[in-house]
Amino acid sequence: MLKAVLFDLDNTLVLFDEPAFYERYFIWIYRVFSDIFPPEEFRNRLLQATMALRRSSGAVSNRRFFMDVFTEGYRHPVTEIWRRFMKFYEDDYDRIEVEVQVPSGLHDVIGRLQQTGLKLVVASNPIFPLIVQQKRMAWAGIDRFRFDLVTHIENMSFVKPRLEYYLQICEKIGEAPEECLMVGNDPINDMVAGGTGMKTYLTTEVGEIDYSSLRLTVDEDSAPRQIPLPDFSGPLADVACVVRELCY
Repeated sequence: MLKAVLFDLDNTLVLFDEPAFYERYFIWIYRVFSDIFPPEEFRNRLLQATMALRRSSGAVSNRRFFMDVFTEGYRHPVTEIWRRFMKFYEDDYDRIEVEVQVPSGLHDVIGRLQQTGLKLVVASNPIFPLIVQQKRMAWAGIDRFRFDLVTHIENMSFVKPRLEYYLQICEKIGEAPEECLMVGNDPINDMVAGGTGMKTYLTTEVGEIDYSSLRLTVDEDSAPRQIPLPDFSGPLADVACVVRELCY
């Protein structure tokens, strides 16, 4: 029987142009580091440290692993570098221009699922601090709902599309993979959850993903080659019907 529903965030619960947003993101965040890194070096460090998270053994948090790679060969105090990242996310992240939409029926779906007593998880790729995840949740107005877990860079030790990421979520919420449904728009990062035994639901609001333009968060070339097809597919609004089917 179904015990938990996991939701991807970007372009699942909140719809926006990710490639355009991340290009603006690079411009804004670089301003915080412009006195210590040349532009190209900063961009390379940020990309390399983010992509390196896919290689983590899980021995340390994603934050620790990210910072070790980002500051490799540089003597600036790690605590000061992290303070700059957090100051940017607290003060300037909201200033990045973004146009968002919400999937039809989003609030109704979340509200109905909450009433079922199922555990709800925001399973966003944990490459950002909690404050960033919360701000993107606020874009869609879902910050007012209660979630049992929101994955972020400090509370996780793996990232998508590692199966260990989904298994770590199961460990944290105390449910078996076979008792979980993963909902997301990404055929690689989200549907790979099926390899753990989870049921999967591929949302259709955004259509095909241009992986070549999302090097900050995904790399199609290093994705697992064997990814199960989704168990279900359709608009987010139909998730509640699938949940009802899996519960009874």
